[in-house]
Amino acid sequence: MRFAIAASYLISALTFNGIAATHVTGMQTSMQSNAANAVNSAVPQEGEIAPSFSLQSQSGKQDSLSTFKGKWVVLYFYPEDFTSGCTLEAHNFQRDVEKFAKLNAIIVGVSVDSVDSHKQFCAKEGLNVKLLSDVSRRVSAQYGSLNVNSRTANRNTFLISPTGKIARVWINVTPAQHSSEVLAAIEGRKQG
Repeated sequence: MRFAIAASYLISALTFNGIAATHVTGMQTSMQSNAANAVNSAVPQEGEIAPSFSLQSQSGKQDSLSTFKGKWVVLYFYPEDFTSGCTLEAHNFQRDVEKFAKLNAIIVGVSVDSVDSHKQFCAKEGLNVKLLSDVSRRVSAQYGSLNVNSRTANRNTFLISPTGKIARVWINVTPAQHSSEVLAAIEGRKQG
């Protein structure tokens, strides 16, 4: 926080003294990039053991990573129930759920919304993919997927192998085609 205030004063002083705005903008972009890299450095990498978790689903049941042992787990983090991008992503995963099942894969969504919010979201949108509630934000942070500014989850996905290792990581995904991307990645690993 003190760094942000100091940077704000510096930017004001530079602007006041007539230094070109492009230099200030470049400095802001550099600082933002460095901050993003610091957050992303906590993202588990391919080949690492996936961090364990235990969270409540929209049904009220507690689900843990160990619950899914022996299956491919598509663990996708999303910002918020009822928003357009999150709804599109959930519907696309729902559309492909049978294709994932044929590949021995399960879809698990995680956001910082409450169990009740997930329940309402699934009812309104006709969803039956598993959505886990991370109101403590602990699991989102463990997976380097907590947006420190908005305190919601970033749109990141982790493909976890049946042995519990991170097989693939997608950062800041595009909801429209993401389900297809993940399906292709699992199919490629099963063939390879």
